[in-house]
Amino acid sequence: MAKNEERSAVTPRLQGTQHPVLYEVNTRVLLHELSQESGDAMTLADIPDRIVDEWCALGIDAVWLMGVWTTGALGRQLALDTPGLHEEYRRSLPDVTADDILGSPYAVQEYRVAPALGGGKALRALRTRLAKKGIGLILDYVSNHTARDHAWVKQHPEYYVHSDPARNGAQITDGFLAQTAAGELMIAYGRDPMFPGWTDTAQLNVHSKVARAAMVTQLEDIAEVCDGVRCDMAMLLLADVFERTWNDRSARPEDDRAEGEFWREAIGQVTASHPGFMFIAEAYWNREWDLQQLGFNYTYDKTLYDRLLREGASAVRDHLKADMVYQTRSLRFLENHDEERAARMLPSEQWQFAAATVVATVPGMFLLHDGQMEARNVRVPVQLRRRVAEMPNERSRAFYTALLGIIDQPVFRVGAWRMLQLRAAWHDNHTWHNFISYWWHDPVHGDRLVVVNYAPHSGQVYVDVPLDLLEGHLVEFKDLLGGATYTRERLALHAKGMYFDLPGYGIHIFEATAAEK
Repeated sequence: MAKNEERSAVTPRLQGTQHPVLYEVNTRVLLHELSQESGDAMTLADIPDRIVDEWCALGIDAVWLMGVWTTGALGRQLALDTPGLHEEYRRSLPDVTADDILGSPYAVQEYRVAPALGGGKALRALRTRLAKKGIGLILDYVSNHTARDHAWVKQHPEYYVHSDPARNGAQITDGFLAQTAAGELMIAYGRDPMFPGWTDTAQLNVHSKVARAAMVTQLEDIAEVCDGVRCDMAMLLLADVFERTWNDRSARPEDDRAEGEFWREAIGQVTASHPGFMFIAEAYWNREWDLQQLGFNYTYDKTLYDRLLREGASAVRDHLKADMVYQTRSLRFLENHDEERAARMLPSEQWQFAAATVVATVPGMFLLHDGQMEARNVRVPVQLRRRVAEMPNERSRAFYTALLGIIDQPVFRVGAWRMLQLRAAWHDNHTWHNFISYWWHDPVHGDRLVVVNYAPHSGQVYVDVPLDLLEGHLVEFKDLLGGATYTRERLALHAKGMYFDLPGYGIHIFEATAAEK
């Protein structure tokens, strides 16, 4: 397939919705399980049609294949030799063996599809099949660092942060000795400034013009084979963050020092040659808005996740009052490969359903993690290719299937969203504080009302519904999750709002229409 033809595979569903659904798949685990079932080594090209058809039926707009790139022997050896990691492996997989440990997919040796997964040809074949079903393909880009055995370490040490007595006497103490084209150098481990370095990685220097140019070229190559990238720890490359993390240790001669923000330059250059290519940022520390301003289509919303787990409805409502541009470019999640499983963090099944309803029905991108629908309890360390067997929760799967079907409706994809005002059901009843409610409207596709009692006990509330968007003297509310239908008089709704009495973590998603007399 020619490059231009391949780029034309960008899916209309992914580009044509304000509320896309992204499904994260642990690629190594999926192919290992398929290989065990078939008795043959399975590649990306061999993923059965039934799985692609299921993704399509669920309304998935894009699949994020986590962990497709080539990782080196050194990364695997470090994953085998690090004692602390073995404790994590055994907690996840008590019978773990050396064969199960492949190394971190975030210590990338080369941005080529791993041979064990079928290489580039297998990825192209799968991408074509996904595109025929309207599903986009998202892959990882690790912006902050490479594997220690990446070819650049030896051939282009100037791309990295390293000790160089000729430059301010800078010394690296958290790194490794490497034999390079410039001689033996101490190169820094890639790191988050809050923690020690990742010992299987080498820290790229975003202040270097030559490194930056190479990184952008790398991104352009990746853009040839997928529809977007999830950029690992994207905030680490913000100019002020990088400066604080590395200080003078990243100093470069003036003629090699890059100015300005890396992401503005990289996103601008890549999207100029690959229109519609999507950038998703893993982002923390309240730097999401900054990254959005630099061109990211979506940024992780860890704040909503934390508030749903720990702070309650009032904190969630406050967060959802943010600017609508920020809201629509936020990626909402209840779990991902870095977080513990929702079923473990939210021990009540109804609590899981209530939280999932919120993250799936507010504006922005909804990230669904492999195993979340089945309420898996055990998080899989990214270094492993195998996960423990767990009995799927059929109630959970049925709930998510229904929820995904609802948010696949056009009103959620192209409609306008607004928070609704809440009022106490009666004097001294403070349970209304535990409710979250909002409205979706589209003049062609209709209206939806979402009401969640986000507390473990029953509560009562009046919700002010937007009557300016509704016609008729009678309004019919059809519960898309429960099936019940309620009819209310417009005058009564105007006077008091709509009354709700819900059990702990109770949920309603209504279709609101004018009722016949």
